[in-house]
Amino acid sequence: MNTIHEIPDISSVKAPNTSYSHVVRAGEVLYVAGQPGIDYNTGKLAGDDFESQACQAFQNLSLLLEASGSSMSKVVKTTVWLCDANNFAKLNELYTKFFPNNPPARSTPVVGLPLKELHISIECIALV
Repeated sequence: MNTIHEIPDISSVKAPNTSYSHVVRAGEVLYVAGQPGIDYNTGKLAGDDFESQACQAFQNLSLLLEASGSSMSKVVKTTVWLCDANNFAKLNELYTKFFPNNPPARSTPVVGLPLKELHISIECIALV
């Protein structure tokens, strides 16, 4: 039986061990699981504030994409979970920083995340 997807080698990224894959490749498409504002080098929150965590979440996406043979410029869709709608304007500002040209489509639900200290989680779909 052929596998319809594969798990890229992301061992260069110090992502935590989880019960799910951080990245899955199906053909020429990557699916990156939600990335929190946690610094994978330290295992701790990048900061207590939204901006620090959001920047770290974007950096985590970038690290995983690059380790999987892609980049932020090849992202076609993101889902950004915010815990506070008041951070929407700051998110828009940061989005243009991390996606300066041809920004990908985005959904932005406001939700509660499993850890109350988290302000954001970002997942994406990218081409290889």
